[in-house]
Amino acid sequence: MRDIAVLMLLLGAVAMALRAPWYGVLALAVFGYLNPHRYAWGFSTELPVYQVLFIAVGVSFLIQNKDRQPIPSDWRVPAFYALWAYFVVTTLDAINPAAATPMLVKVSKIYLPLIFTLLLINTREKLFYLIITIAASIGLIAVKGGIFAFTTGFAHRVQGPDGTHFAGNNEFAVATLMAIPLVILWRRETANQTLRLALTGVIPLMFVSAISSQSRGALVTMVVLVPLLLWHSKRKYLAVPVLALGLVAAAAVLPETWFGRMQTIETYQDDASAMGRIQAWRDGIAYALANPLTGGGFDSWAWITEREWHSAYVEALAEHGFVGLLLWLSLLYGTIWSLTRLPRLTRHIPEMKWVSNYSYMLRASLAAYAAGSLFLGITYWDLLYHLIFIAVLVKKFALEELAEHEGVKAAATNRRPWVEAGRVRTA
Repeated sequence: MRDIAVLMLLLGAVAMALRAPWYGVLALAVFGYLNPHRYAWGFSTELPVYQVLFIAVGVSFLIQNKDRQPIPSDWRVPAFYALWAYFVVTTLDAINPAAATPMLVKVSKIYLPLIFTLLLINTREKLFYLIITIAASIGLIAVKGGIFAFTTGFAHRVQGPDGTHFAGNNEFAVATLMAIPLVILWRRETANQTLRLALTGVIPLMFVSAISSQSRGALVTMVVLVPLLLWHSKRKYLAVPVLALGLVAAAAVLPETWFGRMQTIETYQDDASAMGRIQAWRDGIAYALANPLTGGGFDSWAWITEREWHSAYVEALAEHGFVGLLLWLSLLYGTIWSLTRLPRLTRHIPEMKWVSNYSYMLRASLAAYAAGSLFLGITYWDLLYHLIFIAVLVKKFALEELAEHEGVKAAATNRRPWVEAGRVRTA
């Protein structure tokens, strides 16, 4: 029965993509983050659902040459393509090109569909629908995990769907925390009071889900994320007491195993897992210093050290050298900086309050990634690049609206002397 439901959902998504390709962009987000086929048990789990949907979007894009836009003129777009191209270079010069090539193909399959976001999301309304699609897709899984944690007395780790890029408890926690600012943005931008109330209840469940993952990286990520959310909260007088109450409640209900695991952050010298990660980081950095231009190529940890990198920063450096690391860092932190500056351009215009909401919540989401990826090898996550492209579109739409507003203001200013002169003459 579940397989039939997944198949019907896929066929419906394909039909919508053929009707309007931008619907396909939303459908790709659903199948990329919610992964409905991973909840079935039969034939649909092996179906290439994402590839089928991508082909449908591509065909619709080629057939319907309307309702699209040129790729935005933004420095992050060529930087992204440069990083992608450099992956080809590092693969050709990899320690084992035969082993690195399949990963290059996998990463390219992740990156290629993202281009449709830049081409087909050509209005702010469509952008909002894309954001809430991502938020809902990850949020549904997180809410399910939060309810599971409550009903089982927090006795088990919460993890993501099997076979997905955030199946593990650590990856799932970071993805959940990255999605929380998107849910908050959704809540702020919707006018439906019932939906706002529902989303208010979703946010604590998502935090519960992340905490119940028993991920130490999640705790570090929350240390970065929560202050940002509090800083941009419109009702700090209410948010701070709620947070304090939540901490007290967590201390009362979380099992001893959770606290024991978190305490290993302070005593990492005695933790074999932590020391193994540190040794992998040392080996990766040492190899990059010896091979600064191209590193070892994809998945080169198997030849350089004894375990995976467990850090996106070390992964980017060890696998693609300092050039790859700088390109990757420029995309991540350059976008965070851009999202910090953009609201300053529009803060004097009440009608453009949306720019601050979008910018600050996207920045919080990327900050959560920046913290969580310190201890996870998630350099190639589609969610990261999706948010970067969304930030590109936010800037594009904001500058266009700002130019329109300034044009109207300038036109009104130019007309005013004639109005004043007319008043003088008639007086």
